[in-house]
Amino acid sequence: MRAIWKNTVLAESDDSVVVEGNHYFPVASLRAAHFRDSDRHTVCPWKGTASYYDVVVGDEVNAGAAWYYPAPKDAAKQIKGRVAFGRGVQVVA
Repeated sequence: MRAIWKNTVLAESDDSVVVEGNHYFPVASLRAAHFRDSDRHTVCPWKGTASYYDVVVGDEVNAGAAWYYPAPKDAAKQIKGRVAFGRGVQVVA
């Protein structure tokens, strides 16, 4: 699987985990130059508190386009150490 935005590959892995239709990529598969920490957080009742990354390609920023659960609840333990994408980031095989 590959995560792509603005014709740029952000992450690539054969080891994604699908939860609620979102592919969660291993952190090690991210191309770190395209990510910066965000102050955004949200709470899911069964997964826990999500933290976000802004995705950066050149001068363009897609705020909060990637998220992860630093300490997921037991029901979502399979996504620990993984990142998912939204906000126009394409995930393709």
